Amino acid sequence: MLGILYLCATPIGNLEDITYRAVRILKEVDLIGAEDTRRTKKLLNHLNINTPLTSYHEHNKINKGPILIEKLKKGLNIALVTDAGTPGISDPGEDLVKLAYENNIKVVPIPGASAVISGLIISGLSTEKFVFEGFLPIENKKKRERLSIISQEDRTIVLYEAPHRLCKTLEALYKTLGNRNISIIRELTKQYEEVKKTTFEEAIPFYKENEAKGEFVLVIEGITREEINEIEVRKWEAITIEKHFKQYLETGKNQKDAMKQVAKDRGISKREVYQIIHKIK
Repeated sequence: MLGILYLCATPIGNLEDITYRAVRILKEVDLIGAEDTRRTKKLLNHLNINTPLTSYHEHNKINKGPILIEKLKKGLNIALVTDAGTPGISDPGEDLVKLAYENNIKVVPIPGASAVISGLIISGLSTEKFVFEGFLPIENKKKRERLSIISQEDRTIVLYEAPHRLCKTLEALYKTLGNRNISIIRELTKQYEEVKKTTFEEAIPFYKENEAKGEFVLVIEGITREEINEIEVRKWEAITIEKHFKQYLETGKNQKDAMKQVAKDRGISKREVYQIIHKIK
């Protein structure tokens, strides 16, 4: 029989944030694959768990992944854990899951702590719909491209950031997104957990004067309908009403519908559009 790969969530701060099921699975499996064996060993010692550990992380996943798959194919059950939180989110767990499915190995989630969800629900911003972006790219060109896409996002945006990059990231976000509401959350479930509800304009000078400490979750307000409308208007204002009108005619609209759509796009009356088009004729 093939073994089972368990994706086992572990605490993101407070050691009590682990489920009874996770403790049982970590005791019962044959092997635990850990991002940092030293860090996981401390957790296992706290829980009186003696299951053997092996490393599985970003720098050894190419070689170690197939080794773990072979063990699973031989019938061993393996639990995969990350340094903190749910494996497969911003870590190489997703690569091992893909390999498991390619080899018909069952994958079972053991739910638990997640910095993404924990940060979102205490942010005070909309939780109706959101998008998780993980860590922004470090390379400047890729970062600009990502930020350009994020700037048009109407869902709440959740990011991770390290303390030494926080200020530069806030500046890059402000430059591309403009001033937005943001909740800056640090040290989730730990002793110094903090939620700072602010804006980019307020946060940037604060963190220039005060050292950022701890791991951060940034929850950012999505673009509003009013901002989207303003962007659309500015886009159309870059061309003449005549050209705007002709573009719609070329799509097959009749003159009446084309004028109506131009007026709607630009936030002006149909009469104004009619008068300009009439003068051109």
